[in-house]
Amino acid sequence: LSLNRLSHRQGMAMIERLTGGKALPGEVLRQILDKTDGVPLFVEELTKTVLESGQLEETDDRYILSGPLAAFAIPATLHDSLMERLDRLDLAKEVAQSAACIGREFSHDLLGAVVAVDGDQFQDALDRLVESGLVFRRGTPPEATYTFKHALIQDLAHDSLLRSKRRALHDRIARVLEEKFPETANTTPELLAHHYYEAGLAEDSIPYWHQAGRRTSERSANKEAIAHFTKALQIIGSLPASTERTRLELQLLIALGPILAMTKGYAASEVEKTYVRARALCREAGAPAQFFTVTWGLWFVNHTRLRLETAQTLADELLTLAGQQTDSGFSLQAHHAAWATLECVPDLTACLAHSEQGLALYDQHRHREHKFIYAGHDPGVCSLDTMAMMKWLLGYPDQALERVRRSVELARELAHAASLASALARSSLVYQFRGDIAAARQSAKALISLCAEQGVSPQHLSFGNVVCGWAGVVEGQVASGLAEIRKGLERYGATRIRRRQDYLFGLLADACYRARRLTAGLEAITQALRGSERWWEAELFRLRGELLLAQSTNNRAQAEVCFREALTLAQRQQAKSLELRTLTSLARLWAEQGERQKARDLLAPVYGWFTEGFGTHDLK
Repeated sequence: LSLNRLSHRQGMAMIERLTGGKALPGEVLRQILDKTDGVPLFVEELTKTVLESGQLEETDDRYILSGPLAAFAIPATLHDSLMERLDRLDLAKEVAQSAACIGREFSHDLLGAVVAVDGDQFQDALDRLVESGLVFRRGTPPEATYTFKHALIQDLAHDSLLRSKRRALHDRIARVLEEKFPETANTTPELLAHHYYEAGLAEDSIPYWHQAGRRTSERSANKEAIAHFTKALQIIGSLPASTERTRLELQLLIALGPILAMTKGYAASEVEKTYVRARALCREAGAPAQFFTVTWGLWFVNHTRLRLETAQTLADELLTLAGQQTDSGFSLQAHHAAWATLECVPDLTACLAHSEQGLALYDQHRHREHKFIYAGHDPGVCSLDTMAMMKWLLGYPDQALERVRRSVELARELAHAASLASALARSSLVYQFRGDIAAARQSAKALISLCAEQGVSPQHLSFGNVVCGWAGVVEGQVASGLAEIRKGLERYGATRIRRRQDYLFGLLADACYRARRLTAGLEAITQALRGSERWWEAELFRLRGELLLAQSTNNRAQAEVCFREALTLAQRQQAKSLELRTLTSLARLWAEQGERQKARDLLAPVYGWFTEGFGTHDLK
C-alpha cells in the first residue's frame, strides 16, 4: 500500500475528477484533504465514500450538505488494508492503539506513562512503528515526539479498540496528564476535556472545556472559544436539574456572550438569547453579581439595536444595581452603559460626564478581565473613544484627537483585538470629523485588516469599508469609492446593528455630494433620517441643504430651511462643531446672495468661541 503524497493542488484536482467537476462544500473538502494527507488511494476511497454517504445533495454544478456534517467512516477497502498492516505489528499494535487515543502527535514520556509495557518492549514497539512507516519520530528517546503519518491511520488504530478499552485509555490519559504533566494540563485544558469526554466522564470534562474557552478567548481565538463553551453547555444540558448545574451554566453563558458579540455582531439573535437565558438563571439562583453582568449584556443588545427606551431603562437599572455593590468595577460598567446610551439619545454633556467618571474609576490591571465579560471590549478604551467623539462634537477638536490617540495606544498595549477594533473605528471617525482624509483612510484600512485577520467585529469591518470608500471619493476615486461604501453599508445592515447607521448613510450622502450624484445623495439622507440616533442629525439636515443647492439655485429657500433646522438641532445639543459647520453653509448661502456682512456677522461669534482646532478643515 503506497503512502506517497499528492500536493494540495493535485489532491484538489483528483477530488474534482471524482466529483465530475462539481464543487464540494468547503467543510467537506477540508475534511477529505485533512484526513487523507494527499495519499491518492485515501483520497479516492474517502471521496467515493462521502459521495455515497447520503450527506450530500447533487445540484447542477455542485454538491450541498443535506444536514449537519457527520464524521466520515473509513472506507471498507482502506480499513482492511490498513488493519492488515496493524495486525502484523503484534505488541506494537497495542502501543499504536494507545498512542492513537492520545492524538495524532504524542510524546515518548506521555505514551510511556499510559501504556502497561516494560521499557525495552516499549521502545522496541515504537521502533517497529517507525520502521513500518506508520509513524514519524522527531528527536531522540526519551525526549522524542511521534506523529502518525496519516490521520486515517490514527483513526483506524483508535476505532479498532473495544469501546470499553478505548474509554479506559482516555480516562487513564486524562489522569496521567493531571498528575504527571500539570503544565500541559494548564496550557492545553482542551486535551483533558477531550479525554474525559471520550472516557464517558462528560461531567468531569466541563471545567476543562470552560478553562479552554477562557484561554482561547484571551488570545482572540474566538471560534475555538465558542466551540469549547458550546460543548460544555451541551453537556450541561444533559445533566439533571440542580443548583450546581445552574451555577455552571450561568458561568458559561456569561463567558460566551461577549465572544458571540465579537464574532457574530452585537445585535445577533444568538447574543440576545444567551443573555435572556442567563438573566433567567440569575433570578433562579439569586446571584446579584451575575445579575448585574447579564443585565449589562442585555442592555448592550438593546443599545446596539437602538431600542433606546428599553436601553435607557436597563442603563438606569444598572446604575441602581451598581450602587448596591462595593466593587468599583460595577460602577465603571454602569457608567459605561450610561455614556453609550446618552450618546444615542443624545445628551452630549451628560455622555461626556459619564465617560470621564468611568475613566476615573478604570484601572488597567484591576479591570483587565472586563473585556472578556462586558461586550468583548475594554471599558478604558471605550471611555476614551467616547470622550474623543464628545469632545469634537462639543467643540474641542484637539482634545478629541488626544483622547483617540490614547485610546489606540491603550488598545495596542492590551493586545486585545476587539478593543483595538473599537479604537480604530472611533479614530477613523474622529479623523473624518477633523477632515484629515489620509489619517481616516489609514485607520480604516488598519481596522479592515485587523477584523479580517482576527475574525472579530463584523460591524467594525463594515464601518472601515464605508470610511475607506468615503476617503476614496474625496481623493477622486469616485466609482470604486462609492462601490466600497455601498458594500460596507450592506454588510453593516446584515449585522442587524442600528447604531451609527445614520452616520454611515451620512458619509454616503457626503460622498454623493462630492461626486455630484445628487439624487443618490438625497436618497441617502432620507435613509439616514429614518434612524433613531440624533447626534448626527444636524449634519444630515445641513447635507440635505447642500445637495438641494447643488441641484439648482432655485432651491435656495429649501436649502435655508434645512440649514436653519440643522442649526436648531446643533444648538439644542450644544454641538459647537456642527453649529460652526452649519453656520458656514448658511453664511456662504447669504454671501452668494450679496449679503456678505450679514453672513460675516452670523459666523464670527461662533468662530470666536473656539479656542483650539484651528488647523482642522472646518475652522480653516
